Amino acid sequence: MTDVQAIQQEVASVVRQLLESGHIKNGLLVIGCSTSEIAGEKIGTSGSEAIAKVVYNEWQKLTEQKGIDIAFQCCEHLNRSLVIERSVQKQHNYKEVAAIPVPKAGGSMASYAYKQMEDPVLVEAIEADAGVDIGDTLIGMHLKRVAVPLRLEQKVIGQAHVTVARTRPPLVGGARAVYELEE
Repeated sequence: MTDVQAIQQEVASVVRQLLESGHIKNGLLVIGCSTSEIAGEKIGTSGSEAIAKVVYNEWQKLTEQKGIDIAFQCCEHLNRSLVIERSVQKQHNYKEVAAIPVPKAGGSMASYAYKQMEDPVLVEAIEADAGVDIGDTLIGMHLKRVAVPLRLEQKVIGQAHVTVARTRPPLVGGARAVYELEE
């Protein structure tokens, strides 16, 4: 049996560490999450709405407290499209796609997020400022071009491996270029 309270605490730890890193203060965060992997099962085999609920509630705090927009990635059956609020889709002019995620096509996490959002929409792709991959769901295609790993102390949620990344602008100019202003 899965201990959802322990999962909630582990997700809260990742959220806290991400904020403490100072690398995301606003912008768009992509979350890829396999509730099956969290439960210790193979991705796509044992989705759990109970796990999705605690994961969603912890990430939602970023939106409520910090104004960070969150996108939840669907599984490969919906081509890893993303659930976001329509206002975010319109703000960034992301291409909408026609599907509604359900646990067996989209995944339990995306399905749960879709049901919780105020005005959800599915989009084909985004360019997020940072991302969290819970259970090796492969979020890289939805990050801005230069992704940099963030090493957090919390390396697992439940039984799922956690990878966190931020992005930065490409460094251009070579040896004489200046990247930070000296004060």
